[in-house]
Amino acid sequence: MNETYFTIVNPAAGGGRCGKLAPRALERLRTAGLTLEVRQTRAPGEATIFAHEAYTAGFRNFIAVGGDGTGFEIVNGLFPSALTGERAALGFLPLGTGNSFLRDFTDQGAEYAIRAILARSRRTCDVIRLNHAGESLFFINTLNMGFAADVATLTNRHLKFLGEFGYLVGVLVSLARLRRRPFPLRADGDRDDRRCLFVAFSNSKYTGGKMMIAPHAAVESGTIEYVHWGPIGRLGLIRNLPKLFDGSHMKHAMASRRTAARIEFELSEPVDVVVDGEVLTLEVESLEVLPGALDVMV
Repeated sequence: MNETYFTIVNPAAGGGRCGKLAPRALERLRTAGLTLEVRQTRAPGEATIFAHEAYTAGFRNFIAVGGDGTGFEIVNGLFPSALTGERAALGFLPLGTGNSFLRDFTDQGAEYAIRAILARSRRTCDVIRLNHAGESLFFINTLNMGFAADVATLTNRHLKFLGEFGYLVGVLVSLARLRRRPFPLRADGDRDDRRCLFVAFSNSKYTGGKMMIAPHAAVESGTIEYVHWGPIGRLGLIRNLPKLFDGSHMKHAMASRRTAARIEFELSEPVDVVVDGEVLTLEVESLEVLPGALDVMV
């Protein structure tokens, strides 16, 4: 096994912030004695290719330098190979926009992440396999459908050039449209076809940076945290939006949660989803937990 840390940097993450901050952070790791093999991405999907090639070449320690999307791509480069091969470990230098996954463990960002990497800290983490149209994706944070996906899809496809203001416009437009519909599914065999504002399928607590959508989620529970928020109206949503940031939205009468090892969807067409910060349109078929399949440096 190669003891070098294969480090993938997305310099465009955080609106270019990552590219400016990464060299100094990586030099701190090197100065402390860590051996790094560094690759920079120049296009979406490259981190997946780099990670897969590195794992095949014998690397088992990886560092994602960027945001949640960088980690998502690396995870999809490691799996499914890491299910049958030697275990892989993933660390983070959160220099992107969202950095949701790491918030389950700290609010100190890069400082905490550097200490965890240097301490060789390891914790087992479940991985969730997303099956769609005969293919699979893997994630460690969360999958969202409904309002959050509507906002992210609109912003990503039409308003990205506006930066953070574009996201605010996306929220306002999605609020005006306010689509409330069912996403028929079975959670461990139990059918659920209730209308909703959104549904979330989480391995960790946070999404979208600081929103605690799934306050009961735990990365080594062996289950998916399934959060359902019913067809709340516009005024109710506006009043309750701040509660998404501390998890107290789960006290709302229309909110519910449960855990499941497997989710089977009964959708009639492709849907927009946000998975670990990435906006996709997929023919979603099922979700299943791969218990403790990855080590994370936290």
